[in-house]
Amino acid sequence: GPEHPNLASALNNLAALLKTQGKLREAAPLYERVIATSEKALGPEHPNLATQLTNFAELLKAQEKFEEAAPLYKRGIAIIEKALGPE
Repeated sequence: GPEHPNLASALNNLAALLKTQGKLREAAPLYERVIATSEKALGPEHPNLATQLTNFAELLKAQEKFEEAAPLYKRGIAIIEKALGPE
């Protein structure tokens, strides 16, 4: 279904391909959809979401949208630290 974690994974893979091809504008809305889908399917603190947030942050960094990327990196780090501990 539209909120299944497997869909988020497939969308993430497509977004990564588009990013690799330099199609950054096409990839951005897919990453947004990946994050929204994962938040609904897995919850806002799931470790997989941290990876997806980082992937989107990397795309934004490639677009030199540093102010938008930073909070995504920070949220990803917070999720990982909560799941695995700060060390």
